[in-house]
Amino acid sequence: MLLNVQWFYFILARHILKISNETKVGIITVVALALLFIGYNFLKGNDVFSSEHEFYTDYDNVDGLTISKPVVVNGYQIGRVSGMQLLPNGKIRTHFKIKNEFDIPSNTVARIVSADLLGSKAIVFELGNSTTLAKSGDPLLSDVQANLLEKVEPLQAKVENLVVKLDSVLSAVNTALDKEFQRDFKSSLHSISVSLKNIETITNDVEGLMGSEKIRMSRIMQNLESITNNFHRNNGKINNILTNLDSLSDDLAKTEIKATIDNATQVMKNVEVITTRINNGEGSIGLLLNDDKLYHNLNNASESLDNLIKDVEERPGRYIRLSIFGKKDTP
Repeated sequence: MLLNVQWFYFILARHILKISNETKVGIITVVALALLFIGYNFLKGNDVFSSEHEFYTDYDNVDGLTISKPVVVNGYQIGRVSGMQLLPNGKIRTHFKIKNEFDIPSNTVARIVSADLLGSKAIVFELGNSTTLAKSGDPLLSDVQANLLEKVEPLQAKVENLVVKLDSVLSAVNTALDKEFQRDFKSSLHSISVSLKNIETITNDVEGLMGSEKIRMSRIMQNLESITNNFHRNNGKINNILTNLDSLSDDLAKTEIKATIDNATQVMKNVEVITTRINNGEGSIGLLLNDDKLYHNLNNASESLDNLIKDVEERPGRYIRLSIFGKKDTP
């Protein structure tokens, strides 16, 4: 195998030596022209060694975009800008050459974006969702991304307006902050400082008091904890006692209420019987209340008794006679 290769190079060298100088110059010239053609097309964005699809779109402004700029999808280059021409309506028709291995949907958007902070542009294909693919020579949708300066200019205008308003506010505040206001403000700050010092003193006193009573508080907390533990341990007994007390209270309440109701009922019956007898004129009270004659007789008797007592008091000798010598007095 090595002998065959050497033999091939030997025969090739003999043929080259046999070629005339004019032929050599012609071959070199053709090769140079081919390289010049290839380089020129490469600089224009054309690849003479591969077949590509070509698309185009129209822009209102292509500032910063030049031929051979990359065409990318999600940061990956799939082609380049192959040509640009000014149309009679003022738009710039831009051509793209895309490698055949990439399918481009018909609703794809070719957007001009900023490639760097220096203003250089590139083309970004935002692939559409159409199932129909664009054919070579078809137009694509166009879009231009706002550059950084276009975004900054409105913000700059807003900042300038804000600075003007802020200057007016500061001027008004400066006018309001006269010497009297500053003096009052300093006085207020001094009062606040004194108040804070007083609060700090009170806080220190409270901390000292809590420190001195710390042992006592600890004992109280221990006692409370002990009491709580006792309640917890005797929780069942306490519940039983409370249940028994509740039951006993219910029983007593029920018993007393029943007895009281029975007594009240009996008393009411007795009162009703007495009232009935009095109304019927039975008994002394009934006769006294219902018999007018008896009332008048009693009244007359009372009056006669009253007269008798009065006469006895006025003339006792008429009713009482004393005999000193044992002899009866004649009437």
